[in-house]
Amino acid sequence: MLTETILEDDRWQALDLPGLAETAARAALTHLGLAPDAWEIAILACDDARIMALNADFRDKPVPTNVLSWPETDLAPDTPGARPEAPAQAGDDAPTPLGDIAIAWETCQREAEAAGKPLPDHVTHLIVHAVLHLLGYDHIRDQDATLMETTEVAILGKLGVPDPY
Repeated sequence: MLTETILEDDRWQALDLPGLAETAARAALTHLGLAPDAWEIAILACDDARIMALNADFRDKPVPTNVLSWPETDLAPDTPGARPEAPAQAGDDAPTPLGDIAIAWETCQREAEAAGKPLPDHVTHLIVHAVLHLLGYDHIRDQDATLMETTEVAILGKLGVPDPY
């Protein structure tokens, strides 16, 4: 399996986050020409309190957020709007870690309700978004945001999820 999901908050069980995450992550890697079985991603399914602590510790922002990601390797390009470089695989037969993702139940549920989106679609979008962050995509610079959003929409379209933007 590409993803290993740690369910720290039991509410995620009703959504089958492990299945959604696996499908979303596989779709993202396949779209980018990467073999999903060659990689691994750890996903923490938590609540707002836990993600707020993580956001404070790692980003100096003591507020809850929907999803956080920690790439194993910084693949971000220097040139705005350029595609990130492909990650390098380890030399052995074991899957190579791409990084870690944390996702918060309350914030995801609140955002989906506010946008009138099905929660599974919103969560699928956030997992694709986080996987792209692990692969060096970002949305701080306008050109990078355009590339990332276009890539997300293409991946989500293959999954039958409407354009979230």
